[in-house]
Amino acid sequence: FGLQHIANNLMSGLLITLERPVQPGDFVKVADFLGTVERVGGRSTQVRTLDNVTILVPNSRFLENEVVNYSHGDPTTRLHVPVGVAYGSDLAAARTALLEAARSHPGVLADPPPQVQLLGFGDSSLDLELLAWTRDPSTQLTLRSDLYFRIEAGLRRAGITIPFPQRDLHL
Repeated sequence: FGLQHIANNLMSGLLITLERPVQPGDFVKVADFLGTVERVGGRSTQVRTLDNVTILVPNSRFLENEVVNYSHGDPTTRLHVPVGVAYGSDLAAARTALLEAARSHPGVLADPPPQVQLLGFGDSSLDLELLAWTRDPSTQLTLRSDLYFRIEAGLRRAGITIPFPQRDLHL
């Protein structure tokens, strides 16, 4: 059985080398890991995570499981930044605050332009989502955090509160 796994990974490595679905420098998501492909070997591929840890991924996993390759073809990717605002909030002002947060960040592309969508009516909030495009997918976690800081400041300036779940208990 051990030889089957070795043969499977060697054949997978050969296919990866020929087809090139992943190559060194690509930013990928494999299972729960986000990172940059460092090297594609015969049996495994080295992926350096955002925590600067090297993960050795058997080549067969790249062919048998879903792998998100943010760099394949066009590295431009869209971020989804969900935000809830309190019921009774001025949605136009909330939309303006979210768009301003995106437009003022240098990591967000002007074209395609950022958008705000109303996703629905939650238990304790009006659920909005900021959609913003970036050209560098490896910075998406930092960019999302930066946008949240800017959104929170913009909503506070506009007098819009971010709700928290409240429950009434009657005895």
